[in-house]
Amino acid sequence: MYSKGNTIFWAIIACLLWSTAYAGIKLGLQYDTPLHFAGLRFMIAGLMLLPFTVRPSSYIRMIREHYRLVLSVMVLQTVMNYSLFYLGMNLIPGALGAVIVGSQPLITAIVAAMMNKEEKLNRSKIITIVFGISGVILISADRQALRIGTAIEFVGVILILGANIASSVSNVFVSLKSRGINPVVLSSFSLGIGGLILYLASIPIEGTLRVHRPFLYWADLAWLSFMSAFAFSIWFNLLQRPGVKVSELNLWKFIIPVVGVILSWLLVPGEHPEMLTFAGMIIISLSLVLFFVTSGRSRPLSISKK
Repeated sequence: MYSKGNTIFWAIIACLLWSTAYAGIKLGLQYDTPLHFAGLRFMIAGLMLLPFTVRPSSYIRMIREHYRLVLSVMVLQTVMNYSLFYLGMNLIPGALGAVIVGSQPLITAIVAAMMNKEEKLNRSKIITIVFGISGVILISADRQALRIGTAIEFVGVILILGANIASSVSNVFVSLKSRGINPVVLSSFSLGIGGLILYLASIPIEGTLRVHRPFLYWADLAWLSFMSAFAFSIWFNLLQRPGVKVSELNLWKFIIPVVGVILSWLLVPGEHPEMLTFAGMIIISLSLVLFFVTSGRSRPLSISKK
């Protein structure tokens, strides 16, 4: 039986790892195109995990027995989530991207309540969700609306919000339907095959690319691949634990926008603190903290399934 403290510890570790992604992606996209870069990253991540899974016969058996779940996670978590995420991150500053992705715990709470009757959504959570999402809208809509490039940034915001929805649905699927499959097997297959699909899609969409890139690019790619392999294996394991609720686990992702913004300011050329971005970071973080504090105080509201 896992303790709550152990679950929280590993959730924080996974979120700290994910917080490095925004600066890493912005650095890598200086030398590569979005789908090609994402495809390489996840193919490598899937291969990294293979030695830590199970025997080939057991690996194939698990994939066959849980093929619907595996395919769903691959499509939602890797292909849809990261194609939208990388395309969106290529259109907006890394710090802004980190803040927008910070809305994922809020979106996850809504998706989980709609898909799982045990994931209750109460009045306090609804108020906090509205407060948090309003912060995201404020940030995306109030960035010099008449300046050239604002429309492109708005498209980037919409793409990343779409990625959040795909990831949230995937999280609920793993929580509800992944009993009996090794989380490392699930991670390796969904990342590896999903990465291959992204890579193949990049060829007709983005064209072939030059092979010679600086060492910084390859070091960045290696870190992002390792980070994905480790963080997703941790996260899928946590989602499988009895008593762990998707909406509550995802609350720990409030760490990601805070650390992600700071790393983008420190590491990505041209990124610098802006008052609106900083204010949005505070609004999102406070809304998530409030969400956590008040989650058990209000009477649940029923949400019908569609």
